[in-house]
Amino acid sequence: MILLLVSPLSMAQSFFAEESGFLAPDQAFTLSLSREGDSLMAHWEIADEHYLYRHTFEADIDGRSYALSPPRGTLIEDEFFGESEVFHDAVELTLPVADADHVTLTWQGCAEAGLCYPPQQKRIELATLAPSDASPGDTPLASSSPQAPQAEDQQLASRLANAPPLWVLGAFFAMGLLLTFTPCVLPMIPILSSLIIGDQRTAKPTAWRGLGLSLAFVIPMAMTYASLGVAAALAGANLQMLFQAPLFIGIFAVVFVLLAMAMMGVFELTIPQGVTQRLDAALSRVRGGRITGAAAMGVLSAILVGPCMTAPLAGALLYIAETGDAWHGGLALLALGLGMGVPLIAVGTLGPRLLPRPGAWMLRVRVVFGFVLLGMAIWFSTRILPGPLGLALWGALLVGMAIASLQVARELKGKRLATPFLQSLAFTLAAWGLMGLVGAGLGGSDISRPLAQLSPSPTSAGNGAAPADTLTFDTLANQAALDDRLHEASSEGMWTMLEFTADWCITCQIIEREVFGDSEVQRALSDVARLQVDVTDYTADDREIMSALGIIGPPSILFFGPDGDERRHARIIGDIDADGFLRRLTEAGHTTPTSQEMY
Repeated sequence: MILLLVSPLSMAQSFFAEESGFLAPDQAFTLSLSREGDSLMAHWEIADEHYLYRHTFEADIDGRSYALSPPRGTLIEDEFFGESEVFHDAVELTLPVADADHVTLTWQGCAEAGLCYPPQQKRIELATLAPSDASPGDTPLASSSPQAPQAEDQQLASRLANAPPLWVLGAFFAMGLLLTFTPCVLPMIPILSSLIIGDQRTAKPTAWRGLGLSLAFVIPMAMTYASLGVAAALAGANLQMLFQAPLFIGIFAVVFVLLAMAMMGVFELTIPQGVTQRLDAALSRVRGGRITGAAAMGVLSAILVGPCMTAPLAGALLYIAETGDAWHGGLALLALGLGMGVPLIAVGTLGPRLLPRPGAWMLRVRVVFGFVLLGMAIWFSTRILPGPLGLALWGALLVGMAIASLQVARELKGKRLATPFLQSLAFTLAAWGLMGLVGAGLGGSDISRPLAQLSPSPTSAGNGAAPADTLTFDTLANQAALDDRLHEASSEGMWTMLEFTADWCITCQIIEREVFGDSEVQRALSDVARLQVDVTDYTADDREIMSALGIIGPPSILFFGPDGDERRHARIIGDIDADGFLRRLTEAGHTTPTSQEMY
């Protein structure tokens, strides 16, 4: 069993470590610039077995489109664009730039081995390019060494295109295992547990029955995960994000409330018998003990519970989007989903074997899982509710759990160990819940720190500043706003950080609290322009800017240097801690300011 787990994990490590078979875009097509009088000379050196499309060259001069006249190329029958003119080895263009401030160039090319790169774009601030008599290749602007680093998603996309299929599947399965204890997977454990425990009246809990229900949950979950990923990559949109609208989240939260009430027997107490029978019959299919119910919850969990963005997921989606190879990329996503499902299968299979014989304890366990499902409903609701209201709901739930614990303690009176434990648990839950209610009244939102509003942040202590638990960002509305802000930061010689976030993104909330709330991170970003794109509503403007930058979903963090170019190799996708964030910032080339520089 240990070998089965260790082997794929080792495979995943070598999968990351192996050198990519494809060049990065700036290695395949090296742009050099020079200025001669009122003309800008743009020269591309094209790597062997690569080519640039003639029809993809575009130029904007000070925001106005300029009609380029590239030289004639070689006519080929291209698998992506059909009959096309392309350039091999090198190509050069000349643009008139008298009195111009900046030029934006766009181009696109492919590798003959079958990889088509996304369109590349370069903004040139002409003030930084002094006129000279140098040759076109003497002033490199976007050249890279052969060892230029790639971001994790780019490495994975390249490995997908180059590694043996079985190796790829094993590596992605292992990466799914590594994602087990992330916010993407953890919420599925109580969901599956409630399904297995939910209807013990109709079937005896056994390991085989638990295994069957677990597989019925995990396999549809993994298939849905892969199908949505393939469709999203081919359509150029993150379909899971479409299901994060308040309507869908609200419906799913209501479903969990109904399941919790049914688990606790509330329907039998408050609803007439005829209605109860119909409702209970309908809910029992999903409530527990049914293969079809487990499968349905697996599909819903893939759609609504786990929209977290990670480097393995982004790498597979990037590969599918660039190559159109849905079969290869889809199998990788399926393996990733099955890897994520391994701990769920373990819980479902081993759980029934650990349960004692049926008895009165089962009613209490059903109540416990009822509270778990209510917690899941609140967890979903906090994605769309105001922070203080979400904290108030958590506080009320904890107080309710305290009352239930006292009730069980009374029923078990005389049990030497159980009664004191339950009384202590009730006191702890009640205190925590009351602090949550008080914190909600003060405007708090974090149940792990319900009274955070009463304590000033470390960054504000001692200087009389107002408490600021995290960094502030300027929110962008569209691509044009991003271009303007990058131009503004570039003219001032500043670095820029761009974060993609959403209210329903749990990992984004963790990053905001634990990374952007860290004093070292705040100091490192004190001289960085901080921008944010909120894709909660996933509007047309959101999709445009995500498409332009190759963003699959939140959380994603990009770093742009003073020249206005993204340091693509340092892009952050998915969860990261404060130390990892600082390492990425250093890899991007940014230097943390000293205390004297800050004040």
